[in-house]
Amino acid sequence: MFNQLLRENNIVASILTVIRVYLGWHWLTAGWGKLFNGFDASGFLANAIANPVTSGEELAYPLYVKFIESFALPNAELINILVPWGEFLVGLGLILGCLTTYAAFFGMVMNFAFLMAGTISSNPWDILLAIFIAVAGYNAGKFGLDRFIMPIIGKKMARNKKKEVVQPVKIT
Repeated sequence: MFNQLLRENNIVASILTVIRVYLGWHWLTAGWGKLFNGFDASGFLANAIANPVTSGEELAYPLYVKFIESFALPNAELINILVPWGEFLVGLGLILGCLTTYAAFFGMVMNFAFLMAGTISSNPWDILLAIFIAVAGYNAGKFGLDRFIMPIIGKKMARNKKKEVVQPVKIT
């Protein structure tokens, strides 16, 4: 019942639009600042390795620490591009209501990455808001570009599905 309300009600769509724009602004300004004021993730990554999240004596996220150690820090130049652009594009998608569910999902991925690296900040709150947006699906972007884009994508996918009809193979 709650899920149906979240996914189909116009009043809820209006409330989700306000939440979406708020969260989008948060992401957009964070990305904008990193894009145009310079950004270097190497210090953050090195600190996440030096001071990992622990549970008693054990690492809470050993695989994530290993990922940062073996991939993210050695490729900090790539991370320096992906993080600001990711934040900016997630924010833009949420504000415009364009591919809203995907923007919310990738925002949550970044929030969880920051949390596992030991940064609390506003990440839990952002994740909670993004969950509502993601669960609402199309309704979260109803008053945005999704109203126009999602039907086009749906038609294109249906057309591609028809083209993918598998022909039987004759065995002789």
